[in-house]
Amino acid sequence: MHAALIATDPAARPLWLVTANDWPAVREALGAPAAAFAEAAGFAPEPGRHVALPDADGALGGFLFGLGRGTEAADRLIAGKLAEVLPAGAWRLAVPPPEPALTVLAILLGSYRFTRYRSASPAKFRLVVPDGVDAEEVSRLAEAVFLVRDLVNTPANDLGPAELEDAVRAVAAPHGAEVTSIVGEDLLAAGFPLIHAVGKGSARAPRLIELRWGDPAHPKLTLVGKGVCFDTGGLDIKPASAMLLMKKDMGGAATALALAKLVMERALPVRLRLLVPAVENAISGTAFRPGDVYPSRKGLSIEVGDTDAEGRLVLADALALADAEAPDLLIDFATLTGAARVALGPDIPPAFTDDDDLAAALARHAAATADPVWRLPLWRPYASGLDSKVADLSSVAPGGFAGSIMAALFLARFVEAAKCWLHLDIYAWTPKPKPGRPEGGEAQTLRALDALLQDRFKL
Repeated sequence: MHAALIATDPAARPLWLVTANDWPAVREALGAPAAAFAEAAGFAPEPGRHVALPDADGALGGFLFGLGRGTEAADRLIAGKLAEVLPAGAWRLAVPPPEPALTVLAILLGSYRFTRYRSASPAKFRLVVPDGVDAEEVSRLAEAVFLVRDLVNTPANDLGPAELEDAVRAVAAPHGAEVTSIVGEDLLAAGFPLIHAVGKGSARAPRLIELRWGDPAHPKLTLVGKGVCFDTGGLDIKPASAMLLMKKDMGGAATALALAKLVMERALPVRLRLLVPAVENAISGTAFRPGDVYPSRKGLSIEVGDTDAEGRLVLADALALADAEAPDLLIDFATLTGAARVALGPDIPPAFTDDDDLAAALARHAAATADPVWRLPLWRPYASGLDSKVADLSSVAPGGFAGSIMAALFLARFVEAAKCWLHLDIYAWTPKPKPGRPEGGEAQTLRALDALLQDRFKL
């Protein structure tokens, strides 16, 4: 159950979001009794500190919440913590916060709960939209994030390749987008041997899902999302602790789908193409093996160095298809490497591109939207580590160094014609709850890229 935005409510109680600079003025506005109560209760305008204020009759009269240093705070989504502490009912912001739209969005994002399998839903609160905040825009962004979270949080028994296709079709339908899919053995005839190889060990048929929308005369925007609905690691099986969260291995597909949803809702002047190679990396007598060699759509032969490095294989075929159309901008999203988490932790996805202007624009929008991303190099001297003695290319490099870079370099072999290419190695998960980001599936880089696309493809 999520918080709701409302236009007005005469009974809405005042909610003070207080920075260190605002506190003296707020304390004066509260009046001496209420200010004394707050301070006696230990309130200070520090990030996340809060206290409920009584009215003259002792009932709930208002709420104080600390923002710390405001826009200079370490966590600009700190207001998302309100979803954990704010009582149910209607609330209005008594004073404008430093970043009103981001603050309201943080509160909405913090109110997210995955309730599909619960018999009871938590009580929710309602927030009167403050002046100057576009409620439709904030709700649009929140719903896109919730789509990612819902898909990533859904366990694999209820979200396989077929169900992921259903999700794409559900997003496409309101916008009249065309969706097609190539399923099972048809992948071989259509020229997608790597997608077929990774998915053929599962009883759930692999597929390549494609969505098209927009005027063919407009600039071509192509999104590719890794759709590994569950990853056992294949015959190079993961330990139980590493397999536990592998329902999230389709987080790239979920993020790409949510961004496609925003593009269509905004009616951006682009020719949108979404490609999702959807598979389950399972173990069976038909599963692909370490040391196997497969052709790719591009014509390069690939030696399988590790069946747990399957994401780059399905992306390779999808990227080759995308690249053949020479899109103006090609973006792929993948929960690809643990090495990215070692380098940057769970909160900051690395981005790879040869386009300095694109990288600078992404960094600018990431900072503006509080949706972090960090550029890592496509360091070409490392590419020789992908040499194979029996094939054109190995899927992994020996030694274990620079794992995220090596995966990006592998994918780069399948992108030549695209005018701009951006690869994002996301985690798609919040391991410990943070303000605005409950534990579970997360839409990383979505808001930053939404802002970038609006800026790049102006109406």
